Amino acid sequence: MTGRIIQSDEKEVINSVPTDLSQLVASWLSQDGNKQTRLEILNLCKAKDWLELHKRLDTRILFGTAGLRSRMEAGFSRMNTLVVLQATQGLAQHIKKQFPDALTAVVGHDHRFNSQEFALATVATFLQAGFKVIFLNDGDKFVHTPIVPFTVNEVGASVGVMITASHNPKMDNGYKVYYSNGCQIIPPHDSEIAQSIEENLTLWPKAWKWDELLKEGLDTKCLVYAGEEMIERYTKKMGQSLVDRTTISAEKEGKPWFVYTPIHGVGYDIFRQIAEETMNLINGRDYLCVKEQQLPDPSFPTVPFPNPEEKGALDMAISVADKNGISLVLANDPDADRFSAAVKDNKTGTWRQLTGNEIGALFAFYEFQKYQKKNEEYKEKHPLAMLNSTVSSQLIMKMAEIEQFHYIDTLTGFKWIGNRTLDLEAMNYYVPFGFEEAIGYMFPVMEHDKDGISAASVFLQMYRKWLVGSKKTLLTVLEDIFEKYGVFKEYNGYYSVNDPKVIKEVFDFIRNDYSETHDPYPSRIGEELKVNKFRDLTLGYQSDTVNQRPDLPVDPNSQMITAWTKVNGAKPYESVRFTIRGSGTEPKLKVYIEACSKSEERASELAQLTWRVLKREWFRPDVTGLTTTF
Repeated sequence: MTGRIIQSDEKEVINSVPTDLSQLVASWLSQDGNKQTRLEILNLCKAKDWLELHKRLDTRILFGTAGLRSRMEAGFSRMNTLVVLQATQGLAQHIKKQFPDALTAVVGHDHRFNSQEFALATVATFLQAGFKVIFLNDGDKFVHTPIVPFTVNEVGASVGVMITASHNPKMDNGYKVYYSNGCQIIPPHDSEIAQSIEENLTLWPKAWKWDELLKEGLDTKCLVYAGEEMIERYTKKMGQSLVDRTTISAEKEGKPWFVYTPIHGVGYDIFRQIAEETMNLINGRDYLCVKEQQLPDPSFPTVPFPNPEEKGALDMAISVADKNGISLVLANDPDADRFSAAVKDNKTGTWRQLTGNEIGALFAFYEFQKYQKKNEEYKEKHPLAMLNSTVSSQLIMKMAEIEQFHYIDTLTGFKWIGNRTLDLEAMNYYVPFGFEEAIGYMFPVMEHDKDGISAASVFLQMYRKWLVGSKKTLLTVLEDIFEKYGVFKEYNGYYSVNDPKVIKEVFDFIRNDYSETHDPYPSRIGEELKVNKFRDLTLGYQSDTVNQRPDLPVDPNSQMITAWTKVNGAKPYESVRFTIRGSGTEPKLKVYIEACSKSEERASELAQLTWRVLKREWFRPDVTGLTTTF
């Protein structure tokens, strides 16, 4: 594809557009070399849909928490090839300033609509900027997201880009950036990259001449196709560092004992390879894959929403399990960086999908048990540490208090979990595991980011080690964990918004209008909740610290409040903590509530009560227009 001069018929269309839009339309058409997205803008002009054109062209898509992510449409505020070209120009220029003598970029893509085109645009732009590019997609093959940070570390690259929208709706796509340390970017790099993009919007001379650039890259050996090699390295490292073969065996010869689904994503090929080469597991003999969901399909035809957390996402896998007398289901999200599991309750005969926090508790307990078996000399030199994000369960914190190992909570997102893990490792801590409640699990021996494939591997080993020859189930193991460390139950959900401005309005209401007696935070929420501690990471306030400075980084560009509360009439050992925040990747206000008590029923009751109170007092759907299915 090549960019082209605005044609005479297009000039006529531009002349019919209101003056406040005409320059934006002309700017788009003068740069966009993609026939489809050019036509989109022209058709909107012909339809006189000025409101939609303003939405598409007035503002640029923000470079933020996960790089770029949005719906695939024409316009500066959407995901499309022109935006990807401009973003890569800015990213390349920023990285050149940081690492002028070590310019290597890693690029990969999943199976979503336009992912290959966006990846080729990214590769070509890095080549034009003078980078060596490690391209992980050999031919028409897809890769899972964790292979990008893995490769960044393996080859010592200065930057990595993965084209994926993870578990977002089918018409979304994204541009995920990893820094030279193999972690997602954190401040100040995110804002510096955003600024660099703004300074490099004018397309470079060969911006649309990808074939020419790729051929030159191959001829000069600046372009290297390395997908197969990196998958081989990934598999080998998994087998050497993360898999204990003695924990994996078939339940009965020739009888599958679990069901796996990649939910139409890219997970099956890499899961199968790991299963066969490192765990001696064979599809059909040891496990079953949901055939209808096995192959990559960007339309996700069998699920309304391609997220394992969503209701109904695992229904087909559970049906396969029931038909085959199997009581365990594993799932990855479409780009295979997240992991979920469901188990059949033998007592009730019903299925229970484990929450992200429950899986995190199981992993933490398993890793703690493994660490205990290390020799004393190793433990003295490498004390144990684990971590999770602040919106995740407090159970690991309680476990750390009782078992006397180091615990850290971080801001939301694996960019924080990964970077804090590197800090801990630099201090000689042994960090086997970190997690976030949104079914993200990190085993740093592989990479410092969430990885659904390594999580599935560890889960299977844990499952077999604990349960073979035992009358226990995962649910009874969870009961043992709760009995020892306390029962922590969450009630998490989200509110959808049509206009992102509503999220700020909700937070402004909480801070400024809700209570007449700010001190400087509400002391009560309704009649039911007493606020004992309050933290606002947007404004930089925490009620119980020296000078009221928060114990986590402040970000004035994102909305986030946490409160530690007590329900009226609750027992002294009962408490509720909740966090509300604006999503960095979706038009949502997310709510994370966790209650602690001595029984699951009581903890759940307290958490659900808190949801109702917040809905009535703070979120007020009838006033704000927020909507939720919870």
